[in-house]
Amino acid sequence: MTKTFIEIREKTKMPPGDHVYDKKIGGSTVMIHKDNKGYVLYIDGEKLDTYKSQKEAEKMGAEFIKQYKGM
Repeated sequence: MTKTFIEIREKTKMPPGDHVYDKKIGGSTVMIHKDNKGYVLYIDGEKLDTYKSQKEAEKMGAEFIKQYKGM
């Protein structure tokens, strides 16, 4: 079985910071890591943005998937 680029990319090590949230939404992985600047939002392993609160990061992650992934 051959692996796709996305499967290989997802197997790489975790982004820096403390892992505080992880959820699958519509086939995409939403992760939030806490670092010294705030809560960093990752969608499918790609950094999206940094937010002041975890709740705001969760909301924006769901909104991003809804808007750009066609949910």
